Amino acid sequence: MTDSHNSGQHKDREAAAAEVRRMWQPTPSWTQPDEPATDEETQTAEETPDALSEEFPGDSWSRPAAQSVPGQPAPWEKQTPAVSPTPEPQPTPAPAKPSTPSWTQPAAESGASWTQPVAEKPDFDDESVDDVKATDEVAPTVHGSHAAPTADVPAAPAHDSGPAGAPEPVPTPVFGGQSFSVSPPPFGQAAPSTPPAQAPQQGGQPLSPAAQHFFPQGVPGQNVPQQQREVSYRTDELMQALPLPREAPAERGVRSVLRLRPGTSERSDRIARATAATAFRRPVTIVVANPKGGSGKTPTTLLLAGALGQARGGGVVAWDNNELRGNMHLRTHDTNARSTVTDMLQAMAMLTQPDARLGDVAAYLRHQVSGQYDVLTSATTTYAQIEAKDFDQIHRLLSRFYKVLVIDTGNNEGSSNWREAMKAADALVIPIKWKSLSCAAAVQMLEELDNQGPEAQRLIRRAIIAVSNGPGDINREVEKQLRPYFESRAAAVVDIPTDQHIAAEGALDHSALQPATRRAGLELAARVSEQISIALNVPR
Repeated sequence: MTDSHNSGQHKDREAAAAEVRRMWQPTPSWTQPDEPATDEETQTAEETPDALSEEFPGDSWSRPAAQSVPGQPAPWEKQTPAVSPTPEPQPTPAPAKPSTPSWTQPAAESGASWTQPVAEKPDFDDESVDDVKATDEVAPTVHGSHAAPTADVPAAPAHDSGPAGAPEPVPTPVFGGQSFSVSPPPFGQAAPSTPPAQAPQQGGQPLSPAAQHFFPQGVPGQNVPQQQREVSYRTDELMQALPLPREAPAERGVRSVLRLRPGTSERSDRIARATAATAFRRPVTIVVANPKGGSGKTPTTLLLAGALGQARGGGVVAWDNNELRGNMHLRTHDTNARSTVTDMLQAMAMLTQPDARLGDVAAYLRHQVSGQYDVLTSATTTYAQIEAKDFDQIHRLLSRFYKVLVIDTGNNEGSSNWREAMKAADALVIPIKWKSLSCAAAVQMLEELDNQGPEAQRLIRRAIIAVSNGPGDINREVEKQLRPYFESRAAAVVDIPTDQHIAAEGALDHSALQPATRRAGLELAARVSEQISIALNVPR
């Protein structure tokens, strides 16, 4: 009966070992056969160490207790001749110490003992469950392949898992319904270090210490909990997490036919167009000024207004702020009316009503289709002169309906409307030609503004120099001497190439300009927008 019981235990242990070997080696070559073994084969397998114990000598599996012969001493006990047939009384075993023996593994968090669990109910009925439990408790205490007689060796103390008399909890099986125990080290050697018990993994059964020894990272196939990162639902962070849009293919040249990325020149134009389309937090005013007549103020004003209008899609107005009579009405297309600034001043009472609309104001303006901007021309007669109060009324009215105001000034620095325009300016554009008189007038204007206080000085530092030369207007000696001066006083110097359409002194049509001229106007608009952004962000 005992041989059958031990043989059943051995089969369970072999089944557990075979399952572990299948997990670690996909194609095992030493799997135990499934057919039942005879008593002779069982005894031979007990005496011969298996391959797992040879591969893991420090963690060899414990073997079942051999059948003990009554009256035969254990192999490790010293045999002495019997003195008297009467056996001496056995000493009372000492109470169990709270400390765990050196070869006993720590218990898992589930509270189950990590000794051999209670076997399933055997096929025979004449052996009680208490005998099976007693045999299981004795088996882990032996130091070898044979068990000591239960009458001579006391049972190993169990773990302190509850009050006296309480039934020992059954450990949770890990592999194939049966747990396994690790045999103690050879007699006289130190016990190997035991890894600390790990917390049970989420979504699976808790691992016993033996399983933790073979699977320190967890049992393969079980879902290891991953650390959850914080999920932010802030709008700015969600917008930053979105992928950037792909760059649009080229629109000019062979690259546009082959649907390639734009070249360096086209990419620079796109950047300048995006800069010119900057959304300002309030309406802004750009003043184009040079006291010298014929320096290119009006063409520069229209070129800048058209570049801003095309980049921004409208919302731009060009205003001829000449105190008497300018010539902007000669350089623009007359689309709908011949109204001037004088007519607008006469209708100011109606246009300043709360219910006034953009269409009411546009009736006094000229819309330029190619440049997508509107034009307010000066008076065509000298009977009325624009004063400071007139400038203030028109400036407030246009700021209600337009985002960008580009103002062309006259030649009289002492006029009140000229000075009011400088006070309202967010950016200053100074058109010049590389000629002595044009450059001298610009230098004198800068020196005059430099004496007007810190606001005028900041306006000079943000100024943009627009060089627009007509045919034969370039004097290389003047350029060589004065270019470094303007570059040191102003924020930037933009060169506008000579264009026959501008030199013809007719109505300026942006679609008729040369590509180089349009790129120069776009660069001028981008430079001005940069300086306006700086001025609006710097507190005064």
